[in-house]
Amino acid sequence: MQRRLVLLTPLATALVAAGCASLSTAQGLSPGHWDAFNRAQIEGLIASLGKGSPGYNAAKPPYVVFDWDNTSVFLDIEEASLIYQLENLVFGATPAQLEVALRKNIPKKDFLPAHNNAAGKPVNIDLLVPDIVASYTWLYQNYSGFKGSQPLAAVKLSPHYIAFTTKVRYLYEAIGDTFDHDTAYPWVTYLFVGMTEAQVRKLTAETVAWQLREPVAKVKWTSPTALPGQAGVVSVSWKNGLRLQPEMQELYAAFRNSGFDVWVCSASFVDVIKEISSNPAFGYNNPPERVLAMELERDANGVIQPEFRHGYDQTQGPGKTKNIQRFLVGKYGYGPCFIAGDSEGDQNMMADFADTKKVLIVNRLRDPKTDIGKFSAMAVQNYGKPDTRYLLQGRDDNTGQWVASQLHTPLGATQGKALK
Repeated sequence: MQRRLVLLTPLATALVAAGCASLSTAQGLSPGHWDAFNRAQIEGLIASLGKGSPGYNAAKPPYVVFDWDNTSVFLDIEEASLIYQLENLVFGATPAQLEVALRKNIPKKDFLPAHNNAAGKPVNIDLLVPDIVASYTWLYQNYSGFKGSQPLAAVKLSPHYIAFTTKVRYLYEAIGDTFDHDTAYPWVTYLFVGMTEAQVRKLTAETVAWQLREPVAKVKWTSPTALPGQAGVVSVSWKNGLRLQPEMQELYAAFRNSGFDVWVCSASFVDVIKEISSNPAFGYNNPPERVLAMELERDANGVIQPEFRHGYDQTQGPGKTKNIQRFLVGKYGYGPCFIAGDSEGDQNMMADFADTKKVLIVNRLRDPKTDIGKFSAMAVQNYGKPDTRYLLQGRDDNTGQWVASQLHTPLGATQGKALK
């Protein structure tokens, strides 16, 4: 039983070899696919605050904060890791533990009509979870990676495999679209229940290696008609083909080489971000202890529990500001001088610190009614002005690469534009 890959774009993407970004800091940043004005502004920031500047104090260094997903890389490592988990059945949960994780804090109301099943009927958590758990139980009893004896290739032929993987990915999408960020963002991290940090980091490394071989494309899964379950037949689609961003690899190094402390603040799970941001194979080389991300409780043996870590704020939206204030302003005594992000989850930290001189927005054509949409419009309006706070960097989603302008080209489109 094979899935069909739906390709909506020419596969013109050249695979980025991790770690190959030029680090010629002394000569400034490599042109790469930078918008030239943005590059010059950041080079000016580095020159004015870095260790070559008159006021630099190594005991009180400037620091910068990067978002990760769709900012430091193309696409979302948490989402890609979920697909790898599903495709390869990399789970540490028993069926009972998985059911707890799937239901964690999810309201019982119907998902938005856009997520109705193939028969046009609404779906909710109480219809979907029994289907997922039933299929996972079959896999748990039959797959050799769990309690069974069949190899992965054999269980992939079962409709239970297709039903399980499709309905979990569908649930992720439906939750994200239907409920608020406080509910949706932590949910996917709960699927790491029963795993350790080492296992999650291994999963992440394998995910990146696999994604770099995948085409940049849109993928669609549909659950099998032979196994409709209570929820019925559902479909889900997403973007595939995560890419490392050479301009960001170089920028991380340029800041570090110039005496800045570099931090990542991400709404993905902390172990996932620690691996992709610090593994030398991926070219960012950022210390794992310089990551602020989603945290879960762990037992005495370090096994992940499906419960958000007590006393911690989620690293999304206002929570990013709270974490920076708590862990970074509390440490340094001042705010970040530079912030990079791409979404509504980053807009608070982009605006909340008086010490921030420059904000780099990776252009994804955000809603003009949101703060980041307004910041993007300010970047367009103030383009070329040296005192501008906001810098808008273009990207082509057909290739996963930046472009040397402010323009964003969506997947499947041939023309870019600056604002939505």
